[in-house]
Amino acid sequence: MTEQNIKQQINRAVLVGLNAFSLDRDENATEATMEELAALLETAGGESVGMVLQSKDSPDPRTFIGEGKVAEVKDLVKAMDADMVIFDNALSPSQQRVLSEELKVQVLDRSALILDIFAQRARTREGRLQVELAQYKYLLPRLLGMWTHLERQEGAIGTRGPGETQLETDRRHIRRKISKLEAELKEVRRVRATQRERRIKNEVPVVAIVGYTNAGKSTLLNKLTGADIPANNRLFDTLDTTTRTLEISDTCTVLLSDTVGFIRKLPHHLVEAFKATLEELSFADLLLHVIDASNEEWREQAAVVDQLIHELGADRTPRIEVYNKCDCWDSDIRPHGEGRVSISAKTGEGLPDLLKAIGQVLDNGAKRVTIHLPYDKGGLLDKLYQEAKVEKVDYAQTIDVVAVCTPKVIGQLGELVEGWKPHREPWEE
Repeated sequence: MTEQNIKQQINRAVLVGLNAFSLDRDENATEATMEELAALLETAGGESVGMVLQSKDSPDPRTFIGEGKVAEVKDLVKAMDADMVIFDNALSPSQQRVLSEELKVQVLDRSALILDIFAQRARTREGRLQVELAQYKYLLPRLLGMWTHLERQEGAIGTRGPGETQLETDRRHIRRKISKLEAELKEVRRVRATQRERRIKNEVPVVAIVGYTNAGKSTLLNKLTGADIPANNRLFDTLDTTTRTLEISDTCTVLLSDTVGFIRKLPHHLVEAFKATLEELSFADLLLHVIDASNEEWREQAAVVDQLIHELGADRTPRIEVYNKCDCWDSDIRPHGEGRVSISAKTGEGLPDLLKAIGQVLDNGAKRVTIHLPYDKGGLLDKLYQEAKVEKVDYAQTIDVVAVCTPKVIGQLGELVEGWKPHREPWEE
């Protein structure tokens, strides 16, 4: 395949955004969100060849940006030989259809572009299920919009038959697919709940890494645990959750879990679909909110993550703000204070401070002890393997076990623990 043919396969897109007084701040397009849209397009494998940012009191019900601006965009599409127009705002199905007809090229909105990226990135069965569900929910109202010219004439002469039947067939097919996918994801949640119960029983703390897309979450997981997750400088590079064991200290081991990155205007259907994964946040013992402090928009990005954490019901989960990429900061200012750590996941700077901060939050009082099990109580060894961190077992006059145990386990074993003393209240001394 020649280089020329490869270039021809890259979608050339004109990016369009509307900033309207009547829209909420989160719904408006700005220069920053348009630049982010261009980065999303690049991630999807396309190329931005033009950008139009329109200011208007309120969106046009029919074309969203108004007839005059549509004509301007059409001329730009022709001049730049573009084959696609992508809106930074959400379009209604009818607006998307009208714009496609007017501009004579494919028209997408931000949600459709993000869904396309997710479809490319998902690798595991769970990830693909979640993306497919979100895509079908996005498609359903647009499918109906494609057939509105028949629906308006429902029952009229000349409209009975194939067209109307096809619409109902497509409706039923997509709704069946949605029901099937929701059932499969419900099973995923059930399995996750079982795994979660086992972790709680074993008292293994879970630390979830959250943050804006491309903030450095995967790089941090790799640096801390030696995981080999691809960590490239592009948006949504990691979709599938990865969990690894991390030893914070001799007596504290946690499960460190990476999650999908957040972004402005994340499609509602996508948030709903990924709840099977994201609900882990509300069950985590600690959240590491990774913030790309080298980005001028870091405050806005952090606010987006905070809002999604709120929507997922994880407000009360302890949180450490991890200001990443300190090696790229232009100033010497370092965020400081309780619950805040400055690091570079790339160079490793600040990671000892991060581990110390995690340990301070999750210290459960575990201790390394020696346990002498009589052979007639050998069954307790299985319990220790399940509920403690067994480091060494020697078979002598007794079964001698060196293990890291929580106070609860030590209390259950009682005098079998070397040096154990029963707890006494001060007035009992």
